[in-house]
Amino acid sequence: METSISGSPLDIDALRADTPSCATLLHANNAGSSLQPTPVTEAVLDYLALEQRRGGYEAAIERSAQREATYADLGRLIGAQPHQIAITDSATRAWNLAFAAIPFKPGDRILTSAAEYASNYIAFLQLQERLPITVVPVPNDESGQLSVRALAELLDERVRLVAVTHIPTSGGLVNPAREIGELVAGSEALYLLDACQSVGQLPLDVSDLNVDLLTTTGRKYLRGPRGTGLLYVRDETLDQLRPP
Repeated sequence: METSISGSPLDIDALRADTPSCATLLHANNAGSSLQPTPVTEAVLDYLALEQRRGGYEAAIERSAQREATYADLGRLIGAQPHQIAITDSATRAWNLAFAAIPFKPGDRILTSAAEYASNYIAFLQLQERLPITVVPVPNDESGQLSVRALAELLDERVRLVAVTHIPTSGGLVNPAREIGELVAGSEALYLLDACQSVGQLPLDVSDLNVDLLTTTGRKYLRGPRGTGLLYVRDETLDQLRPP
């Protein structure tokens, strides 16, 4: 059995064979944390054993080529260059690093989706306690997606950030990320996309989406180890950021 993502064939039978639990378990929680395939588990255990034998810094030097290859692989996955990617210890860490690097000013506005991830919204509210900014949830359209028409009406020179969750964590909603990106690209605002549930589940390209910043996790649809996350930053956006 084969299927494909972005035109690349996937051998489903081989993938199942690489995932021992498929023989004994019906697992439907990939949106929380997927079942690790054997190559992932073996790679993690092998690296821990190397650290045990050689030491942490020495192991990092010895495996530097594999680490650099990971940045290249992740770049190909989302249509980015290796230097545009930071690997973090979680998607939440990646998102918070991106958000904290945006130099907000009094009077700025944040536009977000009605179904925004809770911890993201907490960061908005915490910033609002420190600065006189305004957080505005964009209304949904008749299908339940973020309304692009409503976003266009709200998007003015006061908007510093449009932050949207691509696929919310507990439902089947898919927000129109590409259409949002096209709209934001014509403004002075930055576009931050939380793609935790979409990278690995849907084909996507950061250039096609017109995102300035994108975050995701390794443990969900990429079937990577827990404790891994990714932050993408567009080159043209770097000069606008002040990393904490």
